Amino acid sequence: MKRVLVTGGLGYIGSHTCVALRSAGYELVVVDNLCNSKISVLNRLERVTGGPIAFTRADVRDFDALRAVFANHVIDAVIHFAA
Repeated sequence: MKRVLVTGGLGYIGSHTCVALRSAGYELVVVDNLCNSKISVLNRLERVTGGPIAFTRADVRDFDALRAVFANHVIDAVIHFAA
């Protein structure tokens, strides 16, 4: 199964994209700094999509945090919604 990294994945557009991706059979890795979203969105996404979602609270400008995400997950694609 392919794995997609969604930056800003807990925001409005990102979370709806996560639902569509999971429905299409993709595994998800979400990176979000929660500045314009809430962690409760992750819980709802997991309920709606029927499974766990790998999540890292980080800013996309944090090179070390992103390096760790890529070191811990095989990423096939990235969709960037963090602004």
